Amino acid sequence: IYVAGRWVFIGAEGGLVIVDVDKPLAPRIVATVPELKDARGIAVQFRYAFVATHDGLSTVDITDPSHPRVAGHVAIPDARSVYVARTYAYVGGGAQGMVIVDVERPEKPAVLPWHDDLSHDANDVKVASTNASTFAYVADGKYGLKVYQLLSPEWTPGYAGFSPEPAPRLVATRHTHGPALAVSKGLDRDRAVDEGGNQVSIFNRIGARPMTLLEMQRLYLRDGRLYTVSETPTTKPVTR
Repeated sequence: IYVAGRWVFIGAEGGLVIVDVDKPLAPRIVATVPELKDARGIAVQFRYAFVATHDGLSTVDITDPSHPRVAGHVAIPDARSVYVARTYAYVGGGAQGMVIVDVERPEKPAVLPWHDDLSHDANDVKVASTNASTFAYVADGKYGLKVYQLLSPEWTPGYAGFSPEPAPRLVATRHTHGPALAVSKGLDRDRAVDEGGNQVSIFNRIGARPMTLLEMQRLYLRDGRLYTVSETPTTKPVTR
């Protein structure tokens, strides 16, 4: 299950189920994606849901959650979970360990090539930042907890940019007395609204408020349709 504002995404036997909980005492199913059965992991970022199933990672266009569309897929055998951080998705890939997928173009996801020589049983991955570095925490099943440093001022070109390419290095391990199955998510800070436009934090500026859902949609929808731009002009240039 994954909660994104007023919408709840549920991995079910019959497919990915999207539930509107704007009225919590009267939830209603708005759509089902039957192609994505038995989802093992779900994440949502802006206009896309990312769904891990037994055969890989799928991206779902949820610009209109009541009319979802499977938009892309990348094969990852035994994908068990997914966590999305900006333009990269981190998948618990079982024996493959942590699989990193470039999702800058969500409809054309691509696995980022990297590997280590360790044995893996990766169930879950969470990403968090500490100071100027970013770390991935991997619940690695029978191998316990593994911590990878993804970014560093010392070895990552452009580390202070919006989404530099991760270069994982194992920095710590921790034995667990049973299989490591999941890792909790860190606390989000300074987040103004959720995906439904509901205010979840207050800033210290008098009179300031976050945008509502309708105001956010004005930035990417025009007459109910997705607003896009192209590098190929369709009209002649305007001269003045």
